[in-house]
Amino acid sequence: MKFHIELSYDAPPADVFAMLSDPAFRERVCEAQHTVSHDVTVEMAGAGMTVTVETVQNTAGLPSIAKKIVGDTTRAILSETWKDGSGGTVSITAPGKPTGASGTVRLVEAGSGTNEVVELDVKVKVPLIGGKLEQLMADTIKEGYDVELTVGRDWLAGR
Repeated sequence: MKFHIELSYDAPPADVFAMLSDPAFRERVCEAQHTVSHDVTVEMAGAGMTVTVETVQNTAGLPSIAKKIVGDTTRAILSETWKDGSGGTVSITAPGKPTGASGTVRLVEAGSGTNEVVELDVKVKVPLIGGKLEQLMADTIKEGYDVELTVGRDWLAGR
């Protein structure tokens, strides 16, 4: 399933990239997402960076069919590899689970602001119900990016 989201910030791309490369910002996003636990690593590499955010998330509220697959908590690893401040690749994996998402992330100047554009291919390899679970996974990813947007706007506003 194809997934697309645009996060709009009232800041230039360089400021948004600086925010995304700050481990404290990534930690604040995890806290706002109410993760059970999280570990954030950001490694700068020339003009780019590699970001790894490993979380354990509570699955309360998921439909029972999904909980049978993921359990009461699930581990997710977000990996981003930015070639420079304009964008790179992103993947979301759940080790040991038949789920994953991969694609691209880009920062696009939009007037005096920036759009963070994320495009993913979401996959759940479960016969018969994979499509429904892909939609559920896409909805969960969207919720995570919505939290990131809220935290990011506050961060850029100095709150």
